[in-house]
Amino acid sequence: MNVYDKIYINGQFVKPLGTEELELINPVNKQTTGKVVLGNVEDTRNAIEAAKAAFKTYAKTSVEERVDILSRLHESLSQRFDKLTEATVSEYGAPVTVAKMLTQIAINALSDMKETAQSYPYIRAAGTAKVRMEPVGVVGVITPWNANATHLVNKIGPALAAGCTVVVKPSEFSAAQTEIFMEAVHAANIPAGVINIVNGKGEVVGEEITRHSDVTGITFTGSTAIGKRIAAGAAANLKRVTLELGGKSPTVILDDADFTKAVPLAVGAGFINSGQACLAGTRVLVPESRLEVVKRLMATTVESLKVGDLWNEAAVIGPMVNQQQFERVQRYINQAIEDGAEVVVGGAGSPQGLEDGYYVKPTVFSNVTNDMTIAQEEVFGPVLSIITYKTEEEAIEIANDTPYGLQAFVFSGSTERGNRVAEQIVAGRISVNGLHDEPKAPFGGFKSSGIGRDHGTYGIEEYLEPKAILGHGSVM
Repeated sequence: MNVYDKIYINGQFVKPLGTEELELINPVNKQTTGKVVLGNVEDTRNAIEAAKAAFKTYAKTSVEERVDILSRLHESLSQRFDKLTEATVSEYGAPVTVAKMLTQIAINALSDMKETAQSYPYIRAAGTAKVRMEPVGVVGVITPWNANATHLVNKIGPALAAGCTVVVKPSEFSAAQTEIFMEAVHAANIPAGVINIVNGKGEVVGEEITRHSDVTGITFTGSTAIGKRIAAGAAANLKRVTLELGGKSPTVILDDADFTKAVPLAVGAGFINSGQACLAGTRVLVPESRLEVVKRLMATTVESLKVGDLWNEAAVIGPMVNQQQFERVQRYINQAIEDGAEVVVGGAGSPQGLEDGYYVKPTVFSNVTNDMTIAQEEVFGPVLSIITYKTEEEAIEIANDTPYGLQAFVFSGSTERGNRVAEQIVAGRISVNGLHDEPKAPFGGFKSSGIGRDHGTYGIEEYLEPKAILGHGSVM
């Protein structure tokens, strides 16, 4: 049994002062695989103290020095591609193709951030003034379990590029993946105190990061409920807050789309990361006149997906991360059935032969109205809802009738029409005619999907404050 009893503070692996332990469960078979020793408040304070001390020096580094650090971390993480991928499959239950993708995204993000930092104008003119973009200070980084390394890099990278030091609370359910990441940080010879990582619970480590006066910025990815709690706690010290929260993303299939192509892509958008993704397109909006065609294509597509057998390159759907998440998804499925939704494919329970793990049946509902619970709340599992509309205007109205605004997908036979509809949807990212990504474009949401943005220059600016220097001779 693996025991993860190290945290990373001031450039060293140390044993936590905390003594609470958490069992780690393999989601494939519900067997205990190890345990992680959780850090406590004192561990968190030690990490913050190290970050505060390191900031005095790191804030004064040149762009070239920061780029070199990002480059070393990129190289170090790249060398651990196979190891990190294996941990993602074994610990989290991601199919191997998904695990490889998540690992590669994390590695690429460091390379992209290096390029962004090299071209970013940290000093600029504003009329007769000189404006210096200066780091906010110590940043608390709080990340979820559904894509551990990706979330860590997408927040640590821009914070380092800005000249900030960080105290990281990764998910306690990702201890094996986090240990590999800590090894990569140490091997990259990052200056002591610049990156500090403390495994622990949100109500212990996360709360201390949120309330500690020496933490001047917080970046968080997770649920909207916890995001609101963090924002409220951070307000006491007027911390800079970046929140990437939940989603209930619409996939709008317009009547001129090629349904044989759009429907399988809609399934792909909804089942991203086994549905355990905040950006998943879980509401599929289709023309009322094409409903039966969509249902038939949906059923055929979903029934062809390989569930389980995670090391098989053909596998698409893995288990839910733990018992709690499995039960959550089951509750939503049963609630939808009680509310009158029609099961097109899937339904309650586990797929045949996979009852020993936290697997749920990939499920598609029809006869869903947008006011149903299944259409309004984030399920975080492989569950899609088909919602019909009569006109393009109604489709846009339904797409926007949600508390969230993180992501959307639009499919049309006309790129011009697809873009016109996309411009009317309230979401941070809209992908037109495909499952597109652009790591330099901003990622984040409107409404209850968050505040601020990750990625590119938008990510760096979450960790910078402008300082204007006025007076004769101050302009570059």
